[in-house]
Amino acid sequence: MSLNVPVRVPPGPPARSAPRLLWKLNKDRLGLMTAAAAEYGDAVRIAMGPKVLYFFNHPDHAKHVLADNPGNYHKGVGLAQAKRALGDGLLTSEGELWRKQRKVIQPVFQHRRIAEQAGVIAEEAAGLVARLRAHQGGEPLDVVREMTGLTLGVLGRTLLDTDLGAFRSLGQSFEAMQDQAMFEMVSMGAVPMWLPLPHQLRFRRARRQLQQIVDELVRDRGQRPDGDDALSRLIASTASESDPAVGRQRMRDELVTLLLAGHETTASTLGWTFHMLDRHPEVREKVRAEAQEVLGDRPPAYEDLHGLRYTTMVVEEVMRLYPPVWMLSRLAQEADEVGGYRVPAGSDVLICPFTLHRHPDFWEEPARFDPERFDPARAQDGRRPRYAYIPFGAGPRFCVGNHLGMMEAVFVIAMVARELRLTGVPDYEVVPEPMLSLRIRGGLPMTVHPA
Repeated sequence: MSLNVPVRVPPGPPARSAPRLLWKLNKDRLGLMTAAAAEYGDAVRIAMGPKVLYFFNHPDHAKHVLADNPGNYHKGVGLAQAKRALGDGLLTSEGELWRKQRKVIQPVFQHRRIAEQAGVIAEEAAGLVARLRAHQGGEPLDVVREMTGLTLGVLGRTLLDTDLGAFRSLGQSFEAMQDQAMFEMVSMGAVPMWLPLPHQLRFRRARRQLQQIVDELVRDRGQRPDGDDALSRLIASTASESDPAVGRQRMRDELVTLLLAGHETTASTLGWTFHMLDRHPEVREKVRAEAQEVLGDRPPAYEDLHGLRYTTMVVEEVMRLYPPVWMLSRLAQEADEVGGYRVPAGSDVLICPFTLHRHPDFWEEPARFDPERFDPARAQDGRRPRYAYIPFGAGPRFCVGNHLGMMEAVFVIAMVARELRLTGVPDYEVVPEPMLSLRIRGGLPMTVHPA
């Protein structure tokens, strides 16, 4: 459908800036988006040679692209190219295939089923606390690595009815997959995958390892086929393909995507949370006091989520400053108007939660860490629209695992803070690394002490 849209073009850097912008896209993506919003406002046109990006940074813009007119916006720059690395899983697929995949996986994330998994999460968190306690007074350990192991353990037991601990290469394989997916984004998919570049060789090895792991998981499940978890549902769904080879490839793509998306974002949020608690000891003490008051010395149950309100506020504020999905890219299928600006058909459109969550028009002192801003008792002055905060995305592609991820993060933080204090290594620089998720570059070394 052709729309009669006004000929109004967003401001942006001049064309001669393309080499510098391409360098920043590769080296400082957060800086690129932050500077663009600060200099040009809520709508920015960024020309990078033949590629033109339309960056929108207002809640109304996010609402239009993600929720009001989502059919016009397919996955865009970054995830479109990442298909070469990730395949056609729920994260990258479109249209009828995506709807089918979502329908298959949605029942696994119903509130009732999530509530039933609270005990599993508490058990995994207790195991983490025991491992951390064993390092009290010892050398620093990488908290990001510990959180990645935890979230993989939770994912395996809650969604796959499987112990993923035996697959020690999973973390490294996913890191290689992310590196390749981000390279595809930065290079706009222009570099052939057969070139023997070091990172592409690592990616090929990782892809083979992940395919072997998926095949092993499927073979194991074939011996106990009566489950109703995500793995059983994926097996049943892909078995209906007329071509068995297509079904096997779909199974691999969907399961790899589930494994990656199901642990990476929560692990990133947990890493950032423990970093912020270390930076703000008064907040850490409030979290510890709440955990002791609500839980005592027992593990948390699903009903405790309501009592762990301050801990939930802390997680929400961490995801405001460091949203696990820092960028949402879309490709306009037809011409459209966003905030009064013309978006031509075929344009790459960017919504950046990282900058949106720090928009000074909607967040008072946006750079300040303040969990109290999420206190439901705090009077709302009407300045913050619904789409000023979208840590799980918005619209039809809203993150299906948001409730499970929140429960996992709240339980883990409460149980660790109740007993232990994690302290950063002096002079270690904590730097955001915007990959598929917003992770901490190089990990997060911390020492463990009694609370």
